[in-house]
Amino acid sequence: MENDCPVYTVDEALVSLGFGKFQIFVLAYAGAGWIAEAMEMMLLSFVGPAVQAEWGLSSHEESLIASVVFAGMLVGAYSWGIVSDNYGRRTGFFITAIITAGAGLLSSSSPNYISLIILRCLVGIGLGGGPVLSSWFLEFIPAPKRGTWMVVFSAFWTLGTVFEASLAWVIMPTLGWRWLLALSSLPSLVLPLFYSITPESPRYLCLRGRTTEALDVLEKIARVNQTELPPGMLVSDHKIERDEECIPLEDTHLLSPRRKESISSKNMSSKVGALSSLFILLSPKLVRSTLLLWMVFFGNAFSYYGLVLLTSELSSGKGKCTPNALRSENYHNTNLYRDVFITSFAEFPGLLLSAATIDRVGRKFTMSAMFFLGCIFLLPLVIHQAEILTTGLLFGARICITGTFAVVYIYAPEIYPTSIRATGLGVASSVGRIGGMICPIVAVGLVHSCHQTASIFLFVIVMFLSGFCVMLFPFETKGRELSDTVSGSKQINAVA
Repeated sequence: MENDCPVYTVDEALVSLGFGKFQIFVLAYAGAGWIAEAMEMMLLSFVGPAVQAEWGLSSHEESLIASVVFAGMLVGAYSWGIVSDNYGRRTGFFITAIITAGAGLLSSSSPNYISLIILRCLVGIGLGGGPVLSSWFLEFIPAPKRGTWMVVFSAFWTLGTVFEASLAWVIMPTLGWRWLLALSSLPSLVLPLFYSITPESPRYLCLRGRTTEALDVLEKIARVNQTELPPGMLVSDHKIERDEECIPLEDTHLLSPRRKESISSKNMSSKVGALSSLFILLSPKLVRSTLLLWMVFFGNAFSYYGLVLLTSELSSGKGKCTPNALRSENYHNTNLYRDVFITSFAEFPGLLLSAATIDRVGRKFTMSAMFFLGCIFLLPLVIHQAEILTTGLLFGARICITGTFAVVYIYAPEIYPTSIRATGLGVASSVGRIGGMICPIVAVGLVHSCHQTASIFLFVIVMFLSGFCVMLFPFETKGRELSDTVSGSKQINAVA
């Protein structure tokens, strides 16, 4: 800048304000949404087998109950990412919460298989908005503490899985799958209830040229945290915007004139359309990171949800080839709920391991190491093992895949600028949902068809290739500031 007036960016403001009571509120709100999504996903382990037993479904029809949820998430993740990048993070997660809660509650009273499939697909469309909450929370965290607190945020997912497993253990043997669906939809109502008091992301507001509103949010953070903003004026990442040809003057970003905010807002709005955002993700500056990220998300979702479903399959049939009638009887056995409950607790050490390493050795090393270690845990399951050993090996594999899942949800939004962050994470999440759609066919179909060895080998190959892709990521994001635009992202990557 050519004047003597000091300026600061949102990143610099957040570092000055620190992580305090305000971010705890944001964490609790976003965490509630994460718990709700985890519960809706975890119940797939219980509802499919129970509905199959009650309605006499085939293995393919049972698998479809889970697959349509992932199909809905594939559509929702991309759609809600675009909505939140263009209309605000708050708008994105409010609509998704309403859809998830409504469709989830209605699905509990489905009169037939077709209506259940349609309603669960709608639930999936709502659940696709989960990455919006992740992006929203990320944009309130100071850069030096971002990795650790994002792992803490991931812990809410684990709380949701453990709570759902506990709920199923209590509800399923007595009240059945309909009550489980109804009760599991209630946590999604927390987001609309407290929506009016949730703040918009200051980084998003600043990017859109609404710097006065962004400053209001930052001043509120300062009051709640009992800290102070840096001296000077708030600017929209001036180091980046200097390279933007569509903005004629640097002082357009300075806080004050409303007219300049309006001009900036229009310029920013023209940058990110529903279709152009996808082209930006595949631009020369981002294409390598984007394609590798898609592969890692695919492998993560395929492996994580596959392990969840595999736990129920190996628990019900004890890893042996058994007829469907006998397998259905096994679902009434509490061993299934016990094993799923136990393996769900594996997510806690996975998160602790991630938290201990992510800001020390970095995102890339943490993810790749856990992928490869997960392969080692799964390999002995290519042949039938004793029940206790099977549960232990699945426990270890679940630790690893939970760790990689937590870290990739931190790494992904860090590599994208604010202008396309939610869209980038949403599209990557959508690709992951394709893995989620396929994994029920593998975990259920192959094991039912007496091909446990092929099923396990496939999981090992997918996890190994995912770990290899992580090693090919072009840069490490540990300790990096978030960028606002693609050109700014390129500058930071060059320094990193």
